[in-house]
Amino acid sequence: MTKLKAAVFDWAGTVIDFGSFAPMGVFVEAFHRFGIEVTIPEARGPMGLPKWDHINAMLQLPRIRDAWAARHGAPPTSADVDAVYKVFVPMNEEVVHRYAELVPGTAEVAKALRARGLKIGSTTGYTRSIMERLLPLAKAQDYEADNLVCAGDLPEGRPTPMNMYKCFLDLGVWPGSAVVKVDDTGVGIDEGVAAGCWTVGVTLSGNEAGLTPKEIAELSPDALEQVRQRAAAALRAHGAHYLIDTVADLMPVIDDIERRLAAGERP
Repeated sequence: MTKLKAAVFDWAGTVIDFGSFAPMGVFVEAFHRFGIEVTIPEARGPMGLPKWDHINAMLQLPRIRDAWAARHGAPPTSADVDAVYKVFVPMNEEVVHRYAELVPGTAEVAKALRARGLKIGSTTGYTRSIMERLLPLAKAQDYEADNLVCAGDLPEGRPTPMNMYKCFLDLGVWPGSAVVKVDDTGVGIDEGVAAGCWTVGVTLSGNEAGLTPKEIAELSPDALEQVRQRAAAALRAHGAHYLIDTVADLMPVIDDIERRLAAGERP
């Protein structure tokens, strides 16, 4: 008998946008418009947070904070975060459709989960205005979640469990141990752990690897394993119960969680 009731997926880097590339160039350009040059690794660091919080985290990095103070005459404030965010969101809205291809296996895994009676939830660090661009593109590729909780929907988002609690309410599922959270970022794993869910970290399709499928395919076995282990270590540090390469590898994990639940185990 199935004990799991739902799987809740992140979006970019987990089910769409292999490598989580959509926001990267936008962060770089948004900061450039304020006279600050940032790197892709600096932009990737806080990935998974709501985008306002992401920008704030970047501005708190010592190098960027010092560069901002040198350029603007004072350390960055929340008003400065507001200003960068106001530039970032419409830019991201304009480019996100270019990065809307599903991660291979996503639609098939969702179908397999539903065949077992599980509901499909979703949370994201994207704003709802950005997701409104993505949802029809995902649906056209046969992927549609049963709910969506976006950055800004609730007073507190990632890494708190609030987004997951909203999923529980929307989907009518409980307790947390009956839900699996799948994510490619540390803060996405955090929200699942905080809600008492089983958590599955995605290593190769997500932000931690930051590579395209072509780049993944061109790596030597040793280099690929180094990328996998680096991403795994980052996600494990946030408490991921399981690690998979991509969402296509999820179903054996679901089987194992069902086995553990039947034996009386909890996350």
